[in-house]
Amino acid sequence: MLDGNWRAAVDRGLIPIGRSLRRTGVSADVVTITGIVMATAAAVSIGLGYLRFGLLFLVLTGIPDALDGAVAKASGTTSKRGAFFDSVSDRLTDALLFGGIAWHLAGTEPGRTMMLPVAVMGAAMLVSYQRAKAESLGFDAKGGLMERAERFIVLGVGLLFGEILIPVLWLMLVLTLATAVQRFVKVWRQGDVPRETPYHRRAERRRQLRLDRRTERRARLAARRSRLGN
Repeated sequence: MLDGNWRAAVDRGLIPIGRSLRRTGVSADVVTITGIVMATAAAVSIGLGYLRFGLLFLVLTGIPDALDGAVAKASGTTSKRGAFFDSVSDRLTDALLFGGIAWHLAGTEPGRTMMLPVAVMGAAMLVSYQRAKAESLGFDAKGGLMERAERFIVLGVGLLFGEILIPVLWLMLVLTLATAVQRFVKVWRQGDVPRETPYHRRAERRRQLRLDRRTERRARLAARRSRLGN
């Protein structure tokens, strides 16, 4: 939801910062790696019960996550390899954060409560996979109630007010599953619309070429008959 409404404006606002970082010699890969390190620190802090320190590192995780694309654009190094690295680092960051929460709950809550963040992580991975697979097939799967930015914000509230962490996780689980359903329906509906594939485009070009040749032959034949008639 935030990604669709605010992402373009945020990216434009980050361009000057990306240029400044690039002038200092910082590359987009370094920014991405910094985000992974911050996520690891957040996971360890949360796992040890220091939820507000975890919140601090969560914020420090989000900053590199927002800046790596700006740095890549400023340096003119945007590439499929960089996009792949960024996507993998996002999934790794999610796993670290929710793993840290599960570690924390395993030591503080009874029963199987620790499985709640694992369920949220699984739902988040499903949402991310849907987008990746849909885009590889030429569909659009963006949007939904609980994308990555929303998960960071809601999780931050849970870490700030530790007494509501479990209700916050339940809310994240419900909204993330709802997002998965939204994306599935969105792609499913797009699949009902006939799409022009490269094969169809080539076939159409061949058909048009045959038609043009046939028209040209008829024109030459008509011209020849006209000359004979004269």
